[in-house]
Amino acid sequence: MSAFHIVPTASPPLAAQLDAAIDNKTKPLGSLGTLERLAKQMGLIQESVAVSVERPAILVFAGDHGVVAEGVSAYPQDVTWQMVENFLSQGAAINVFARQNDCALHIVDAGVAHEFGPRPGLIDRKIAAGTRNFAQAPAMSDAQCASAIGAGAALVAELAGNVIGFGEMGIGNTTAAAALMHKLTGIPVAACVGAGTGLSHEGVRHKQRVIEAAAALHATAIDPLDVLAAFGGFEIAMMTGAMLQAAQQRKVLLIDGFIVTSALLVAARIEPAILDYCVFAHCSDEAGHRRMLDALEAKPLLQLGLRLGEGTGAALVLPLLHAAANFLDQMATFASASVSEQTGKNADD
Repeated sequence: MSAFHIVPTASPPLAAQLDAAIDNKTKPLGSLGTLERLAKQMGLIQESVAVSVERPAILVFAGDHGVVAEGVSAYPQDVTWQMVENFLSQGAAINVFARQNDCALHIVDAGVAHEFGPRPGLIDRKIAAGTRNFAQAPAMSDAQCASAIGAGAALVAELAGNVIGFGEMGIGNTTAAAALMHKLTGIPVAACVGAGTGLSHEGVRHKQRVIEAAAALHATAIDPLDVLAAFGGFEIAMMTGAMLQAAQQRKVLLIDGFIVTSALLVAARIEPAILDYCVFAHCSDEAGHRRMLDALEAKPLLQLGLRLGEGTGAALVLPLLHAAANFLDQMATFASASVSEQTGKNADD
């Protein structure tokens, strides 16, 4: 039984109020397209016709993966801690995009194989110095997995605001995400695996073989938490807990790319109602992300060819959330602006 309790957002009376509020704005019906869907979703999450974006934050979880020993990444493992240093120095893409959108950014050491020591701006929730190699043993013990989920939930419980985005950093984590995707959806490994940080075609085939062998090794892992412990990373497990807590608190969840969506996939298998709270930022160029989104019946807002991670997609959709909230709050109605409404179904603008 889940330790979380997420309530579906469905409310026919509120949905009708939101539809009426949206349709009464000075525009043809449906003419703001996806922004109208987004405004309605935010209203159902926030249980109000007066929707808002308050103190948005992005959590970037970093962790290392023992499976890197199998040669599944084009970059060495040291890049994980080096990129954490880049985040702390304000030099990464997510720093730029969070700053330009006035979004708080929190960097979390979930399990990096490096000792940073006390550092301003770094939240130390290290479970261990990287996971075990899941090609040989479960990536995490059940206790480690539970600790990571709990740590993620506790972090969100301390955050103000009503919008939380999720990002990650971890060399080897596309391998973990592809394994989670395969196990939780049944999609063949070949359709889940991509180039990650830039593998060659032969490198991608090698990654596929590693995952296939590991899936056979951990064939008895069926339950979502068992699958997460067998193949996941500390950053993925911590994100899973953070997402479940955020939805339980009725926050809007901004879902980034392939790795973040794999954490959500686990969360959705535990508490399916979490999907009501998710805004899917974009469809990544990482092979498999589209099929993962399809498995979740998700409609991403953007398709920009991104495959960086870090929560960059989540930051980039913040202006769309502001636009959805602002048109619902600030646009005139037909009555207040003394504008005539549409008179027939076939009327043209």
